[in-house]
Amino acid sequence: MAASSPASRSVAPEALNALSAMEMARGISGGRFTAEAVMRACLERVAAREPEVKAWAALDAEKALAAARLADRTSARGLLHGVPFGVKDVIDTGELPTAMGSPLYEGYRPRVDAACVALARAAGALVLGKTITAEFAGSAPTHTHNPLALERTPGGSSSGSAAAVADLMVPVAYGTQTGGSILRPASFCGVIGFKPTFGTFNPVGVKPAAESFDTVGLIARTLDDIELFASVLSNDEAMHVVPETPPRVGIFRTHLWDTAQPETVEAIEVAAHTLGSAGATVIEIPVPAYFERMTAERAVINAYERAQSLAAEWQFGRDAFSPQMIATCEKGFAIGRHEYVEAQIHVAQYRRAVAGLFEQVDVLLTPCVPGEAPEGLAYAGDPRFQEIWTMLHLPSLTLPTHRGPNGLPVGIQLVAAHYCETLLLGAARWIGRRFGVG
Repeated sequence: MAASSPASRSVAPEALNALSAMEMARGISGGRFTAEAVMRACLERVAAREPEVKAWAALDAEKALAAARLADRTSARGLLHGVPFGVKDVIDTGELPTAMGSPLYEGYRPRVDAACVALARAAGALVLGKTITAEFAGSAPTHTHNPLALERTPGGSSSGSAAAVADLMVPVAYGTQTGGSILRPASFCGVIGFKPTFGTFNPVGVKPAAESFDTVGLIARTLDDIELFASVLSNDEAMHVVPETPPRVGIFRTHLWDTAQPETVEAIEVAAHTLGSAGATVIEIPVPAYFERMTAERAVINAYERAQSLAAEWQFGRDAFSPQMIATCEKGFAIGRHEYVEAQIHVAQYRRAVAGLFEQVDVLLTPCVPGEAPEGLAYAGDPRFQEIWTMLHLPSLTLPTHRGPNGLPVGIQLVAAHYCETLLLGAARWIGRRFGVG
């Protein structure tokens, strides 16, 4: 079943908070409305829905409105002038606390913004607030609810970012992905998640989780907004490409295909048929044998690096850790250097070998999640379909193309070769049009 846009739910289309970031920027620069009016509309949406959704870790409404009024009094500073955005709460902001989802950092105030926040501000964007994150961007569940089904998880660890964007509180929010922390919540909440090639967006000022994998990315409702923010963060004005020819698409089921639920199997099969019928070249890509080893080797690197990065917190504050983080750190501290290095050597080999998957295709069409968002808030969902590509440092994106048996979103995942973000975004635009999304 094709998915509908979150903007069609419960908010009139003329409401300013329901606009895309690009529409907001154009409306403000064109004098059709003010940055203050946009910010006020977003804050009103937050006030109405936050008691149920619980997407925000820190938000100062008066400070946000003051920043918007200042934007209205000054000339446009860049592509994002007057546009509000959300910031995952493992990313530093100088004007709001960065608690990292942990009581150990309650009230912690960095002196300056993270690089990705500073670049957006330099282009005129305005921080609306800090969005809820799982503890240290890990696997512990948060108290954020899925705005499409309040009894279900929004996914993690970028829980608040996905929920806030899906519920029309803000057009764009930052996430981070070490395993599947951008694409999984985006799929569960029916929005677009984008993780670029490792290192594309500067990570300075982001709390490290597993530094070999940590990647800053974006969650938005439109591809226009992904491209707009990506162009600012990467200093690349050529991010927006309208493809003139259909893409070459490789169906890649991965070694985890037997874990896909019927709705994900259907999403991939229907997408492949639809794209082939629309003129795309669609071929099946065999799964290389080394994929069978990747999940286990990634787990070694992830646990080792997470434990090392939290060494100080572990020494003075482990009593405040969640059971999930305690288990990860205990596993990580038990891993020897030799085992870690061996896993890193193998993963480096896989990153070189994976170029072969793209010899005949532009993008891979692959599962994003096992199925719809799980019921309850105790489990944020299986990250394995997303973490493969994070580990390989490849750019990936999820589009909300389908619905599951309960009417909830099931995204497909598109993956491109290293540093081929523009190709990925162009293919996503062509593919999204076939499903009325993007």
